[in-house]
Amino acid sequence: MKIAYYFIKIPKGKTPNVSKFKVPPKNKTRRGDTIYIRQQCLLSFEELIKFQPETKLAMVFEALDLSKVAGDLQKKSKFGPKGHDPENMLRALLAKRLENIRYTKTLVERLKSDPVFRYTCGFPVAGKTPSEATFSRFMQSLSDNLYSLEDILEELVVKAKELGIIDGEHIAIDASKLDSYDASVPKSEIIHDGQQPDWGSKRDTHGNQIRWFGWKVHAAVDTKSELPIAVNVTPASVNDGIMAIPLVEDIKQRYTSTISPKYYMMDMGYDFDDVYRTIHGQYNAQAIIPINRRAAYAPPEGLDWDCTPICSMGYRMVYWGYDNGSIKFRCPHMSGKVDCPMGTNWCSSSNYGAVVKKQISDNPRYFTYPRRGSTKWQKLYNERTSVERTFARLKENLGLNNITVRGIRKTKVHVLLSCIALIAGTIAVNISKESENAA
Repeated sequence: MKIAYYFIKIPKGKTPNVSKFKVPPKNKTRRGDTIYIRQQCLLSFEELIKFQPETKLAMVFEALDLSKVAGDLQKKSKFGPKGHDPENMLRALLAKRLENIRYTKTLVERLKSDPVFRYTCGFPVAGKTPSEATFSRFMQSLSDNLYSLEDILEELVVKAKELGIIDGEHIAIDASKLDSYDASVPKSEIIHDGQQPDWGSKRDTHGNQIRWFGWKVHAAVDTKSELPIAVNVTPASVNDGIMAIPLVEDIKQRYTSTISPKYYMMDMGYDFDDVYRTIHGQYNAQAIIPINRRAAYAPPEGLDWDCTPICSMGYRMVYWGYDNGSIKFRCPHMSGKVDCPMGTNWCSSSNYGAVVKKQISDNPRYFTYPRRGSTKWQKLYNERTSVERTFARLKENLGLNNITVRGIRKTKVHVLLSCIALIAGTIAVNISKESENAA
């Protein structure tokens, strides 16, 4: 999560109440007249980690409404033992992520030995706690009712949007590897039914080739808050670019009235014509993706590598603005960028010089607004790294890498629980700080 800072103007000799101050004007500040303090306007999940375990868990559980999922998972039969409350079971699984407990066996032991932890999760201080087998059956129930966890994620995203934590206009999409708990098998023995783990390969941020057996987690992340708003899980062999459109469609279907992305930032692995056309044509947004040359020896005919038109003398034309769905390029000689030996006589009879207009809708991959390579385009693309930091938090702080379940549906349960913990934790710490400042 990016932390934005601003300075608050405080008269000398006064004790500041930070919550009552707004961003000061940039002018009329004289040296020696004021002091300055630095304030965070948005708190990250890392702030939650600083709290004591019981306090941290209580804050997160307060931000969650688990009643719906409890109703979906409540035992329907009148016969046999009633079993543990699904809400308490779910709290325990979320606590497992928040406390970075890897194994269910360790969670069971913690519930037995720590009465405060047990009480915080909702179980009686004196009484039975769930066994490993009970948690295994509950995970199966969650995998059979994935929509319940997806609904919780959706409700948390909407809540974060209402609180101003999530902006929702700039979305970054990427995938991350997830090792399988199943033993690896040779490629020749893999059943490609979309449900089994597979071998995957991709380059890391340093350009190193990585191979693994397991899954891919695909995520769409709000770049302001660095919180996931849509996730999916596939076998590791599935191409990243294939999953871009499903994530975009999921956002549109779930958050029609609350989130309206303007830009989708992705790396060049998502550089496919369908991705651009779907985002631009169906959702009136812009995909910010570098061109993947795919071993081509030359750029598209009449264009440079960044899809800037080339004039008849072989010079790059100059971007000259955006107008009603088209981008305009002008003669580089008349724009003062080059000294063409032919002047304007070669390509245009006008003193203004030759002009080329490209409709974005004709080829949204080649022609974008903002123009690919411009300062604004590059600034937007740099926001893509937010999704990498999101994956880092999920893996390092919330046990995303500590997978101990088999099958794609249980793996998705594992991923959803980590995402829910991240969003609920971020909401909790921001609400807590807001209450603290208001007191």
